[in-house]
Parts: sequence; structure tokens; C-alpha cells
Amino acid sequence: MLGLLARGALCFALAVWIVLCTVDLRSDATRSTAVLSLNDYEDDSGGDDDPSSFSFTFPETRTGGLVFGFYDETCPDAEELVSSSVRGLYHADPNVAAALVRLFFHDCFIHGCDASVLLDSVDGRKSERDAGPNQSLRGFGAVEAIKRRVEAACPGTVSCADILALAARDSLVLVGGPTYPVLTGRRDSARSSYYDVAGNIPGPNASYTVTLDAFARRGFTERETVALLGAHSIGKVRCRFFADRMYNFAGTGAPDGSVDPDMVGEMRAVCGGDEEAPMEMGYYRQGREVGFGAHYYAKLLEGRGILRADQQLTAGSTVRWVRVYASGARGEEVFREDFAHAMVKLSALAPLTGEDGQVRISCFKPVDEDR
Repeated sequence: MLGLLARGALCFALAVWIVLCTVDLRSDATRSTAVLSLNDYEDDSGGDDDPSSFSFTFPETRTGGLVFGFYDETCPDAEELVSSSVRGLYHADPNVAAALVRLFFHDCFIHGCDASVLLDSVDGRKSERDAGPNQSLRGFGAVEAIKRRVEAACPGTVSCADILALAARDSLVLVGGPTYPVLTGRRDSARSSYYDVAGNIPGPNASYTVTLDAFARRGFTERETVALLGAHSIGKVRCRFFADRMYNFAGTGAPDGSVDPDMVGEMRAVCGGDEEAPMEMGYYRQGREVGFGAHYYAKLLEGRGILRADQQLTAGSTVRWVRVYASGARGEEVFREDFAHAMVKLSALAPLTGEDGQVRISCFKPVDEDR
């Protein structure tokens, strides 16, 4: 018993160190660590833009019933199975990392992190996957592949919601992002909420105001929202989501004036009139491999924001956070800390735990559909 207590104390201490030292980029982040959840930072209504002046408060822990090591007894290899599966998928197709991260965001924004976004439509009833903002989501097959592997080892034990939360974290680490603790114990929703998606998930071409409002309604501060949008430093976006910014912005007959002319040229070269062509979100010239990082914010200050809401972050009060994150090595460090903290908070949004929900056998179908 004393050994177990000592191990628990060590794990908790390690978790705090991991969150504070997010420059540790371990590509084999196989273990969630510690009971840690963050609510709001210090009031961000004032202060200057010197990142050295920023500090964090650690309010009362709120985990929503999630715990460290939930599967230690029932499926001790669960997190390693997820991590190794994500690595295999990533080596086969690096684009899967951004797809899994985006899938996780879209899941958690509708009734919390309950894997409802993964459900197929049933008997003509539309699922969340059918809703407009979700129609461009990818990564469903990747989650199901991970689930099959975990099911083979531990049947009916590990939820799709936990698999998606862990896979998102492991994906971010693989592309150079910070690691952070992911508590487990989520259960899966038995229903998908098609009609709740519209108005709650900002689309790729949504305005700055709509995007900030959507995050605020989920309890995220302006600072946290700007940090989370740093996930746009990876992945790709279809040209149709920014086509108006290249040619006829707001009916002016001209490109969006907030976009750097060279960037407009690059966007046109990539798209070539094909609205389904993908453009890299790396904010560097096409063909250069760029991972996760604060270079996204530096490019926004140069007028190279691909999406409308991205570029609009340089207007209004949010520009101070853009400037902070773009301010060199210290700015990168602050961004990584902010992003990791905000992801911990996102991961704990309204989970189903205990007797609520279910553990699906297939992530695409409720349990009763598998029998």
C-alpha cells in the first residue's frame, strides 16, 4: 500500500512538471499523468504584452469524474495501444495527426467529449457527421482502427471517447506539439446530435466574432481561444473555405485587403480554380514541411492568414496574444504552455462518466446496434 501511495505521489508531481515544461516533446507520450484540470487563468483583461510578465493560477481541480489511470486494472496497456497505433497511422499518412485533433475539437464542442461525432446516421436520422461544419472531417477510419486493436486486447472496456482524447494528444506530440495529461474514464454517448451542430461549431470560413463567441460559450477565455487556434499551424484546408478572399471579398471585386498580396498569389497558385484543392495550413510556402508551433502567429502579423477568422485575430483585443506568441523563443514557450493548459480544459468538457453513457464495441454504432 505504501508503495502504491508513493507511486501516486510521484505521478502527480510528474504531471505538474509535464504541464509546466511543455517544451518536452516526447514522441512516445504513452501515459496520461495525474489528476489535473485547469479552469481560468488570471484575469486577462489587462497587463502588457511582455510574455515574461505572464503567470498562471491553478484553481480548484475539476475533473468531471475523470481520473488518472482509469484502465490500470481493466486494460493496463490501453494507453500504449492507442499511442503505438497513432504512431503507425502517422507514419503511413502524416495528415492523420491534424485530422484526429480536429475530430476531437468537433466532438467536444457538442455536449462534451463523448465520441458522439463518430456515430453513423441510423434509420434515416442524421448524425453529427452529416452537419455542415462536420462534413469535411477526416480520421473516422483511424479512430475505428485504433478501437479494433484495443478491443482485441480488452473487449468492451475502453471507450471511444477516451481513445479519441488520447489519440488527439498523441497526434499533437508527433507533429511537434506539447504533451499534456489526459485523464480517462469517459464513456460514449448512445446518440448523435445533428441539430445541435449548427451555430455551435464555427465553420472554416466563420468570422472572428462567431469563432470567439463559440469558444466563449464553452467556457474558454479570449486568451485560451487564441491559443487553441494555434492548432491551425498544422493540417490542410479546402480552397472553397477561403475562395472569396482571393477574388471577390465582401462583393468588392477584389481580394481581401488584409491578406498580403504575395499570399493571395500563393493561394491562387495552389487552388487554380479548384475549390476542393487542399492548401497546407503551415503558413509557409507550399512544399516546406512545417510542424506545430507559434510560426502561425508570426505569419498572421504578416497578413498571411489563410482563414478569415485567423487573420482577424490581428484586429481588436486578440492581437495582443498574437503578438505575444509571435515574440520569439519566449513567445513560443508561452504559447505551448497556454495551448497545453487549454487542451487539458477542452479534454474535460462535460464527459459522461460512471453509469452514464456506454462503451461502444464499434465507434460508429451504439451498443444496441451491435447486438
